[in-house]
Amino acid sequence: MKSKICLVLGWVMLFCTAVSTAQMSERASFPFVQNYSKLLYQAGNQNWSITEGKNRVMYFGNSDGLMAYDGQYWQLYRMPEKIIVRAVAADQEKDRIYAGGFGEFGYWSHNDKGQFTYHSLSKLIPRDNALKDEIWKIYVEKDRVLFQSFSAIYIYEKGKVEVVKGPNTLLFLLKAHDRYFVEVISKGLYELKGNKLEYIKGSDGLGEAGVLSVLPFQKDSFLVGSAKSGLFLYDGTSISPWGSPAANAFLKTNQLNNGAVLPHGQFAYGTILNGLIILDRQGNITHRINKASGLLNNTVLSLFTDKEQNLWTGLDNGVDRIEVNSPLYFYFDKTGTFGTVYSSIVHDGKIYLGTNQGIFYSNWTANNAQSFQSLDFKIIEGSQGQVWELILVDGQLLCGHNEGTFRVEGDRIQKLSDFKGGWTIKRLASHPHLLVQGTYTGLVIYKKDPTGNWVFSHQVTGFGEPSRYVEQDNSGHFWVSHAYKGLYRLALSSDLRTVKSSRYYEKGNGLPRNNQINVFRLGSRVVFSSTEGFQVYDEISDRFSGYTELNKMLGPFAGSNRIIKAAGNKYWFINHGKVALVNLASPGALEISSSPFSLLNGRMVQQNENISRISNSIYLISIDDGFVVYNTEVSPQRNKTLPPVLVRRVQNAADGSVILTERGSRDLRLPFSRNNISVAFSLPYYSQARPQFRYFLEGFSEKWSDWGSATQKEFINLEQGDYRLLVKARIDNEAESPVTEFAFTVAPPWYATYWAGIVYVLIGGILLLLCRHLYLLKLQKDKERIRLKLEKEKEEFLRQEAIINEQKLIKLRNEQLQSELAAKSRELANSALNIVSKNELLLNIKEEILQLKDQGGKKLGDNQLKKIQKVIKDGMTEDYDWNLFESSFNEAHENYFKKLKCRHLDLTPNDLKLCAYLRMNMNSKEIASLLNITLRGVEIRRYRLRRKLNLDHEKNLVEFLMDV
Repeated sequence: MKSKICLVLGWVMLFCTAVSTAQMSERASFPFVQNYSKLLYQAGNQNWSITEGKNRVMYFGNSDGLMAYDGQYWQLYRMPEKIIVRAVAADQEKDRIYAGGFGEFGYWSHNDKGQFTYHSLSKLIPRDNALKDEIWKIYVEKDRVLFQSFSAIYIYEKGKVEVVKGPNTLLFLLKAHDRYFVEVISKGLYELKGNKLEYIKGSDGLGEAGVLSVLPFQKDSFLVGSAKSGLFLYDGTSISPWGSPAANAFLKTNQLNNGAVLPHGQFAYGTILNGLIILDRQGNITHRINKASGLLNNTVLSLFTDKEQNLWTGLDNGVDRIEVNSPLYFYFDKTGTFGTVYSSIVHDGKIYLGTNQGIFYSNWTANNAQSFQSLDFKIIEGSQGQVWELILVDGQLLCGHNEGTFRVEGDRIQKLSDFKGGWTIKRLASHPHLLVQGTYTGLVIYKKDPTGNWVFSHQVTGFGEPSRYVEQDNSGHFWVSHAYKGLYRLALSSDLRTVKSSRYYEKGNGLPRNNQINVFRLGSRVVFSSTEGFQVYDEISDRFSGYTELNKMLGPFAGSNRIIKAAGNKYWFINHGKVALVNLASPGALEISSSPFSLLNGRMVQQNENISRISNSIYLISIDDGFVVYNTEVSPQRNKTLPPVLVRRVQNAADGSVILTERGSRDLRLPFSRNNISVAFSLPYYSQARPQFRYFLEGFSEKWSDWGSATQKEFINLEQGDYRLLVKARIDNEAESPVTEFAFTVAPPWYATYWAGIVYVLIGGILLLLCRHLYLLKLQKDKERIRLKLEKEKEEFLRQEAIINEQKLIKLRNEQLQSELAAKSRELANSALNIVSKNELLLNIKEEILQLKDQGGKKLGDNQLKKIQKVIKDGMTEDYDWNLFESSFNEAHENYFKKLKCRHLDLTPNDLKLCAYLRMNMNSKEIASLLNITLRGVEIRRYRLRRKLNLDHEKNLVEFLMDV
């Protein structure tokens, strides 16, 4: 019993220990392997089990918990107590993921909020059969779920857990053809029927082999894989050894650990020490895959085949995905033995690789291109250096080399010419018995010697440019693509020894550029490639133009830099590392296949891509560090219909830590305060090709977005309302996925909700009552205001009436004053005139007195007239007249002299008198009479007055004085 327990513990240690010391010494073919390292998925090293969910999300039992991968995102879900997840299984109908570990099992599912949560079932186990060890296997049936540990099998059915125990410690419960098998340590192989274990007769022959895999083989037969004894076939009655000696030796040496069924009748077996192998139905090894050939680790803890026929491997350190049904099988030089591969070809039972280091060869099994082959490459001595081309012409393998051109014969080479840099060799259409080669220094011609071997003939003279590509057109002209600039068209002499004419073409001749113009033959036509698309030459106009029809049908491959002939009417188009196989068999239509070759993107030597045909269905494709075998008879495992896009995570854009839902199938209602969301989506389609997405948000977007590789989109400041996010994806610009719909609603803001409306109604009613009350108060105030206003207006009216009356009185008074002023003015004028008349009269009297004579006829003497003259003189005294005038003037023109005196301080009394007379608009004669001066004196005084008043010559003195 003790030894049996030690055996079980030994198996557990094998699972827990990563041993990868054994590696293949030889190179072998293997499918493409995509690595997912611990640094990528950010969880534990070991991955104990694998399953595929209903929505094609992959789940892994990881040492840190349950790990999910949807093609873009990795997510870790912790189990209770952070236990290791040893087993996982998916319930497709109920959309659950069952998981188990030490002392615990249950299931994960999405709750009503779309959150992925765990539900424990271990509490349903009867107390006397409590789970005290690890759950290693889980199987889901329609009505029940089986959980297996080393001590018992726990069957969950109808909400209860029933315990099934064996006669001894159990190893692993294994399912095949809806039947369950388990090895009972030291007892043999048992089958679980219902809720009982039944011994399988004849299984004692297995001994203590350690049965770790049971796979369906035929209807009633099974392949039994053991760790120590290899493979067996159980036909329902007996157990017998199965498989080739090589396969069994490999599995025994490296300790078989698990198995999985592959498409097309193949089987995969993982080992503890050296990766995995793939067997055909005869038990022969078709492929070996280990760390040296692409796996992250040699210890395979779990295997799983998904719906797309990918083989997933859970490793002791990481996860790998293997495309076992791909038509492409890879041969990598992981050790860097032969460098970068520029050309590869199969000939005469050998495969040859032309690299930057020389020619390497190995034996090759014919008609078995994709079966397991051990390749041991060796360099051909003397071939060291850059190899540009390996080409098979009439059964002879020729090599264009940096040091010249060679014929390859087995493991030896024979030099044909010393012209360096043999880039390309073509058979001449006009002379099929000759070959033309483009070299570093022009063109070289080869012919056959009498024994039928190709030998050097001559170099074409008159042209020495680097000739990267060479083609002969239907008119016999040679088109040469310069290695670093444009294009040449050569006309050779009839003996092909001399260039008769050479024409250089560049951008000015219709070419889209001056460099990187390559020339190829496509059917019966010569075409010219560039990144802007293919060009054709028109001999009549001697110009190039775009090959519109071809470019339009080729789409993204219109910018191909290389065309290589394939079988029939098929051609390889290579657009700077991207590959497509194009069928030109149907006139007016092209069949373009690029999806199977997405694995090659970026792996080929750019500008020197090489694909050679081994047979009508098998091609050899050179890649940077090896080569790829492509078999057209192997249909790709990919379905043309892509799965729907998954809306995996919806978060608040402002706070990325708040996850609103992890399931896009449920409707989501967002509060208006969180109307910024971030939606992460993915395509559960597992390949090297990166999917592209486009989306359309109904209610927000105006049109579908452009295709892009972004897997997350933020929508900011969404208005209230219902939205539908539509998302779809495509791969390699070809197949498109169905449209995925995610509906969500942005709730109205709090102020626009139903309850807010009720509050608004209540507030509106209160406001209405308040407004009525305020209106009544206002009405009363308005009445009082109107009353006061009327009183005020009445008072104002009375005041205005008083003002009007007062104004009328003032007007009457002014009119009266004006009348009085006019009267005084008239009186003043009359007074002035009277003074003038008086003075004139007195002057006349004076003159008449002077003429008086006495009785004697003599004039009277002065003594006699003195008294009378004095009276006259006194009557003409100016002061008296002036005082009288001034008195009257002041009454008519109040303060006139004061105003004038204030403005002009230097005015004398005589000046003031003159101003007053002028103000009265009196003429000079009248003024002279008043002033008792002559007219000349008046003019002089007027002149002096103008100067004192500083009047311009143009200014009228009288008008000025009247304005004062």
